[in-house]
Amino acid sequence: MKKTIFVVLILVLPIISFSQEEKKDEIKVNLSGFVKSDFFWDSRQTVSAREGHFLLWPSVISEDLDGNDINSKTSFNFLSVQTRVSLGMSGTEAFGAKVSGKIEGDFFAQANDNINLLRLRHAYMKMNWENTELLFGQYWIPMFITSCFPGTVSFNTGVPIQPFGRNPQIRLTHKLGDIKLIAVAASQRDYTSRGAAGVSSIYLRNSAMPELSAQVHFAKNNLIAGVGTSYKQIVPQITTILGYATNETVSSFNAIAFLRINTSKLTLKFEGIYGQNMPDVLSIGGFAVTKIVDVTKGFVEYSPLSTMSAWTDIHTNGKKTQFGIFGGYTQNLGSANDVVGAIYGLGTNIESLYRVSPRVMFNSGNVRFAIESEYTIANYGSSVDAKGTPTDLTAANNLRMLASVYYFFKK
Repeated sequence: MKKTIFVVLILVLPIISFSQEEKKDEIKVNLSGFVKSDFFWDSRQTVSAREGHFLLWPSVISEDLDGNDINSKTSFNFLSVQTRVSLGMSGTEAFGAKVSGKIEGDFFAQANDNINLLRLRHAYMKMNWENTELLFGQYWIPMFITSCFPGTVSFNTGVPIQPFGRNPQIRLTHKLGDIKLIAVAASQRDYTSRGAAGVSSIYLRNSAMPELSAQVHFAKNNLIAGVGTSYKQIVPQITTILGYATNETVSSFNAIAFLRINTSKLTLKFEGIYGQNMPDVLSIGGFAVTKIVDVTKGFVEYSPLSTMSAWTDIHTNGKKTQFGIFGGYTQNLGSANDVVGAIYGLGTNIESLYRVSPRVMFNSGNVRFAIESEYTIANYGSSVDAKGTPTDLTAANNLRMLASVYYFFKK
């Protein structure tokens, strides 16, 4: 019996000792999130995700044999899939840095087939030294500036004018007074490139290098401004259509500039974007075959399609009632080289798109009621010119009326 007690003590004492040491570095966990329900109506059929919830743009005009527009049909839906829960962790140190983390999910899922199921939004760890921060994990793409983005009620947050997405990454941030320097190396997960094999991260993965981004932010008093650029390279295919090995790439550059001004009564935000091959961030455009190198083996070369966008968002700063409006424009600029083959991407038959979205929000305690109207015009082309830019345009427009109810919680 004594021997048994002795053995148990030998096994248990290290665990007790380890637990006591762990208490010195106690991790704090905070729970937060919201329950959100959206109620919306559209004046025509739309190109969208999750049963119409994530609106991109109105569907093209498509006439039947009698000349009637098939897509000129109203629709509605009620959904609560944007409901969100977050776990924040903090209170520990490592390598001289304060460590924190976050796990966040919602019920938006990754496709219509699994809508209502939990999906991962954010999952990252941060290490903070005095002036330097290192982030590992899934977080906002570099082109989505968390201090300057559209405050729309709609979950699309200005897409396709405002780039949107969250992807796994390594992000380094360093502060120099009022200036913040940011460098990011990112892969793709839920927001991916498009090509002959469909929507997939395989194109970036086969390039054997992450997307690289660099930004400079300036913040002082009531002003935030910044510029940034990204470089991405994808491999559209590793074999030609005739079965020969190929490693032809598509290289693309993106650039942004933003400005946010806060006054006592108003917040004003502005952003301009120029980018190439940006379907992975839900912008119109993509890439195209621009040279046939060898017909007998199927070797080709590609060029990216360029896109420009600009938007502004203005809202009042009332705590109980807030009025706001978003307005933006995006345009397909085509390829720098003549297109001789297939075009791959998102919304490549759209020459330009406009959107205006006025809104009003009412806050009381942890509850918010919000109303927004979103008017979008997409100029579709029935053909393309030599550079892949849509021509022979026809406009399709949609009016979405959206009402949302939020219940915020935090513990």
